[in-house]
Amino acid sequence: MAEQPGNQTPDTPDLKESELREMKVDELRAKARDAGVPGAADLNKEELVEAISERERRKGLDEGGGEGADDLGAGPDDGRVRQGPEASRSLDYSQEVTSPDDEPERDGRSLATTHHEVIRQWAEERGGRPATVDGTEHGDHLGVLRFDFGEKTERLREVSWEEWFETFDARRLNFIYQQTRSDGAQSNFFRLDNPEREDG
Repeated sequence: MAEQPGNQTPDTPDLKESELREMKVDELRAKARDAGVPGAADLNKEELVEAISERERRKGLDEGGGEGADDLGAGPDDGRVRQGPEASRSLDYSQEVTSPDDEPERDGRSLATTHHEVIRQWAEERGGRPATVDGTEHGDHLGVLRFDFGEKTERLREVSWEEWFETFDARRLNFIYQQTRSDGAQSNFFRLDNPEREDG
């Protein structure tokens, strides 16, 4: 399929993806770092183009006050962990994270948060996209929340971050996760915990 000329990313009038693709990888990495793309050094050319485009799109939405402009930030609980009678025992042993600036106390540390920006950054650093498990919907409400890592997974349906966080907050979930394994390698471990009931 031939590449379409011009800007293929909505809400980014100054960005032309075809121009980004003409840039060298080193130039793209520098541009990605300037745009605040995490893990830019590990991304290939196409991933860099997509990441820069996504950052610019988000910036355009934020500046324009469009849909999704307020989907970053702490969320309704200021990033604090939600408590309830059925809260996972893992919460007792997890370090609470209430800001993107919080660092794990050690490698392999179990972490917990409700902070939207922390969750989004964690997922995007691993190539994760917000998703729901097909067939688990309740009417027009999203079903089981997941992240789709790497190649698209058939059972998962991608959704917007706005929808994902709206459901996450409506269900009063906690995000329990790891930044790294105990050996320092990046970890993809996460689980969603509902402190209000056992089947969260």
